Amino acid sequence: MKTIRIAGVPEHFNLPWHLSIDNNEFEKENINLQWTDIPEGTGKLCQMLRNNETDIAVILTEGIVKDIVAGNPSKIVQVYVESPLIWGIHVAARSRYKKLSELENTKVAISRPGSGSQLMAYVNAGNQGWDTQKLEFVTINTIGGAVEALTNGTADYFMWERFMTKPLVDNGTFRRIADCPTPWPCFVIAVTDKLLESDPKIVRKILKIINERTKVFKEIPHIDITLSDNYHQKIKDIREWLSLTKWSQKQLSEEMLNNVQNQLLTLSIIDKKGTFAEIVKS
Repeated sequence: MKTIRIAGVPEHFNLPWHLSIDNNEFEKENINLQWTDIPEGTGKLCQMLRNNETDIAVILTEGIVKDIVAGNPSKIVQVYVESPLIWGIHVAARSRYKKLSELENTKVAISRPGSGSQLMAYVNAGNQGWDTQKLEFVTINTIGGAVEALTNGTADYFMWERFMTKPLVDNGTFRRIADCPTPWPCFVIAVTDKLLESDPKIVRKILKIINERTKVFKEIPHIDITLSDNYHQKIKDIREWLSLTKWSQKQLSEEMLNNVQNQLLTLSIIDKKGTFAEIVKS
């Protein structure tokens, strides 16, 4: 049996992986798929791919595109979630800020440099016509760190997936003042060049298994209750999230990659564009 390491965020998007692992679907193909939850998010996942600490990452599209252009020896092998990620823009419940426009030139809490929370702060600033050169970041590592930073005032706002952060809005820790959807599919599956070169067949097997799971994921009996219980979400929020979320079984298109890179280039997140062959495994 071959051991393959995979990592991703501990969020509801990744429940299909856990169900397939628990159901021994990978084991039946002689694959010991070892999942690691990474609450720090995309920046940490990029680092793990670079350092050979994981073979596969389920990762934000903009984050891995940026890092592959910067030299990460990995490739995108497939889109995982086709729908946009809806980033909630949050302030502390007692913050003096009430409107998005008031957050210009304030401090942004980010999980770590290169993370989705940082990249989407640039996207949001670009959408608002703010000077992205004036963005100031405070690294907080995890959502717990964001709670601390916003509550004590070391940071002013925090962008994170809207539904995962909703319990903190409901309990009066955060107040959400706006949303910022990604202008591209939110999650892709990235694999190290090392694994792609040494065992492309096993990568294809893994993709086949997870694609079969995601095709029918929404049809699983009581999946809304399972998600609600596992991720401590209100059932009505889970049902709304399910209605908005669309998994994919297809590769990232050249057109969409160009769209992502053009926006990252415009926002000075990357200083050059990579080729389709450098970023995507066709």
